[in-house]
Amino acid sequence: MEMVLTYQWEIVVAVEVLSLVALLLFGFVRYFWNRRRTSLWFLLAFLVLLAFEAALAILIYLETGEISTFQIVITIFVVYACTFGIIDFIKLDRWMRMKIGRWRGVELLTEKDRRIIERNKDPKFVAKKYRWSSMVHLTIFGAVQAVFLVYSTDGFNELVTYLTDLSWIEAGSAAESPYANETMYSISMLWGIVFIADFLYSWSYTVFPAKSGRE
Repeated sequence: MEMVLTYQWEIVVAVEVLSLVALLLFGFVRYFWNRRRTSLWFLLAFLVLLAFEAALAILIYLETGEISTFQIVITIFVVYACTFGIIDFIKLDRWMRMKIGRWRGVELLTEKDRRIIERNKDPKFVAKKYRWSSMVHLTIFGAVQAVFLVYSTDGFNELVTYLTDLSWIEAGSAAESPYANETMYSISMLWGIVFIADFLYSWSYTVFPAKSGRE
């Protein structure tokens, strides 16, 4: 267990690399070699690696009794894989079928795929899709922040005080914030900036529809 604690980040990086390789091999074996049943083993390997990351985070928490950057990062990876990751995987699968089909000189895209590709050029559809994704991001961000704040504050009254008086944001210090430690504070601040940028970008497709046909 001591070795796992010492090399936890190295293990996660290795698992992430293996996960990416598993997804690429899934598409390559499925569409280049046309071995669909064999390709499922690589998809299964990806799911096993994802479960391994989640189990590793839980195991380290049980060992240390603390919520660290490691657990939070793994949680974000797992949540992403179960939400936006599914959509990105479908896009990657479609892209690989298009590229590999061209290399092989065969048609791997279905009529449905072609309709989806064409639909993604429609500014109204793109705007709707980004509105939906921004709401999902808002829900996930809000849920994680709720967990952080409930974990970090002593009660409802203290939580309300921090939510109604946001001067602690300007202070720029974990000690002045409602978060229990520097890790939660840093991740929340960084994620907050990313969330705001993503939210504004997503809604730009609605506010400026003439420029939304970027897909």
